[in-house]
Amino acid sequence: MEKSNEYKLIPTFGNSFGTGWRVMVDNFIRLLLIVIIVAIVTGPSQIVNFKFDASDFHGRPWEWTGNIHSIVNWASIGMVAAFFGLLGLLYSFFVVPIFKYGANMTFIQAVRKIKPDFEYLIRGFWENYLHIVLANLLVIALVVLGCFALLIPGIIIGCRLAFVSYIVMDKKLDPIEAVELSWKLTRGHGWRIFAMGLVSFFIIIFGLILFIVGIFPAIMWISSSFATLYQSVLIEKEKPAEPALT
Repeated sequence: MEKSNEYKLIPTFGNSFGTGWRVMVDNFIRLLLIVIIVAIVTGPSQIVNFKFDASDFHGRPWEWTGNIHSIVNWASIGMVAAFFGLLGLLYSFFVVPIFKYGANMTFIQAVRKIKPDFEYLIRGFWENYLHIVLANLLVIALVVLGCFALLIPGIIIGCRLAFVSYIVMDKKLDPIEAVELSWKLTRGHGWRIFAMGLVSFFIIIFGLILFIVGIFPAIMWISSSFATLYQSVLIEKEKPAEPALT
């Protein structure tokens, strides 16, 4: 039996993960390289999570002694930590989203049977840069505000805005339009997206258990699955309504 050239795209939980697995296998090397590149790029942004513990410096030359020299030394350390923290924050807001949004577009290409284009990882720097950065900030702000409202609204908002990054790259819409379209596309699919996110958490854990390197296939599978869901919902919403029988 001849294998179909197109993926079966139905916006369901099972089909998204099933087709996502096929997409990952069919484009394994390219998608693996993309995931590795994004992991390397996002690494420096983790500096913003720097944990400072005074006990780590016990017995060092700059240990607190109560004199003016100790004050100057500790102030200098604090300034350096603040400086690198600020750099990490700026990097995570103005550089990392370009690569993440670009990577999402390559997974959409894979779902569409188009060879993933590595140029998308950096294309956002000269094409659609402002929309990517602002959309990322807008989504973060909305989710954080929702989480402040007893967490559940934040989860709902996060699920309903799951397609923003795809829309910004695929449709070239501005942040507000992307949020509005994502909200429209995900109507009726919120619980499905939540369930996929929950299962994705355990896939990540399982990938880490497999000698850590399993995290890369895990991320590839999850990314392929969500890109599959996006494309499936897009097809479903854009399908012309069947004419009513007279």
